[in-house]
Amino acid sequence: MHEPEIWPITAMLNEHGQLQIGGCDTGELAATYGTPLYLFDELSIRTACRTYRRKLAQHYPGQTRVQYAAKALLNTALAQLIASESLGLDVVSAGELAVARHAGVPAEQIHLHGNATPAAELMAAIDGGVGQIIIDNLDQLDLVIRLCANRPTPQAIALRLSPEIAADTHHHIQTGHATSKFGLPLHMLDTAAQRIRGAAGLQLVGLHAHLGSQIFATEPFEQAITVLLDSAHRLLHHYGLPIHEINPGGGLGVAYTAEQASPDLARYAARIGTTLAAGAHARGMPLPTLVVEPGRSIIARAGVALYTIIASKPLAPGSDATRYLHIDGGMGDNIRPALYGARYTALLANRAADTADELVHVAGRYCESGDVLLRSCMLPHAAVGDTLAVAAAGAYTLSMASNYNLVPRPAVLLLGAGRARLIQRRETYADLLVRDRLLYSEVQND
Repeated sequence: MHEPEIWPITAMLNEHGQLQIGGCDTGELAATYGTPLYLFDELSIRTACRTYRRKLAQHYPGQTRVQYAAKALLNTALAQLIASESLGLDVVSAGELAVARHAGVPAEQIHLHGNATPAAELMAAIDGGVGQIIIDNLDQLDLVIRLCANRPTPQAIALRLSPEIAADTHHHIQTGHATSKFGLPLHMLDTAAQRIRGAAGLQLVGLHAHLGSQIFATEPFEQAITVLLDSAHRLLHHYGLPIHEINPGGGLGVAYTAEQASPDLARYAARIGTTLAAGAHARGMPLPTLVVEPGRSIIARAGVALYTIIASKPLAPGSDATRYLHIDGGMGDNIRPALYGARYTALLANRAADTADELVHVAGRYCESGDVLLRSCMLPHAAVGDTLAVAAAGAYTLSMASNYNLVPRPAVLLLGAGRARLIQRRETYADLLVRDRLLYSEVQND
């Protein structure tokens, strides 16, 4: 099949020219579970986790740790799978923390992030014994100092710094530049250090930066490590605060189309490992633990979304496509194309061996003109009832899914060794009503 590195590791065409993933026929899955339907290849997830751990250990002489960025996608089964591969979790809310704990992930293996985490959520994390709270700003630092003031065991924290590095990615997902809403500005480091030094309830263990998402070059990560090392050196020599962990965040990109190539993890690990080791040696510092936070690069490729083609609409001659194909999903389960022009690769799952000979737009079912999932996509001439498969749909799709137009969210399957396991059922209309309260006690349904 075309673009094999964009599809899950186990993706292949069966003898009938139909898409198969994890030994399961996608057409049969669509018929059994309905569409939209999200499929995740277990082998692709496990391979990504193992590759991260192995490459970092090979290329950095100190200790390493991988924290999966749960905001990319989280559910109970996925948390269990990730933990079984010896990765920790990086969460950004008490909701994500609750899912992680429900999955049995040890609290000490969880980090909590957030630029505006409410006090109640911080307290839940502290009381729950999370391994680390990553502080984003001075107000949050002051709040955590108050919450931890009388605790017998100091709470481990890291400082998220804004390294003033603008990575080459869409401006909506840049987070390391000087005007980002995230991270403590470098000129406030001294103020933070003074407050931490006087806070008995805290233990500063690390420095953190996050540059954004969908980054393909290694140079920004190397630059961030240099900034963090300089800051660690200053904290030690001016305030007596040793730094044991350096965390350049996550954000490594993945290929969504044939024009892109996913970064080589071995090269990435070698570059950041060498930069950290050499930088620590040059500053006379012991080797800190290297922590990274991959999300998209763990889960994106593993995911495939299935939709049914419901209708079509021809476009006028001279248009940039022949027609619209209308599907039964769209921005409710994948808002990325509408939000920042994300592009995807697709095929007809039930006719994957057919020649792609028609240029079409694929539009979603939602009442928004911007609900176009794929623009200028080459597919075989599709008919109503065909199944559309969209590759690399694992990250920032379901995690940002909504009930817009009160459409229930899709079911999720984990595939492997010819077995499909339902890890999230399809939402029901009863689910949509469960939070509502009647205004009048007597309701007539005509």
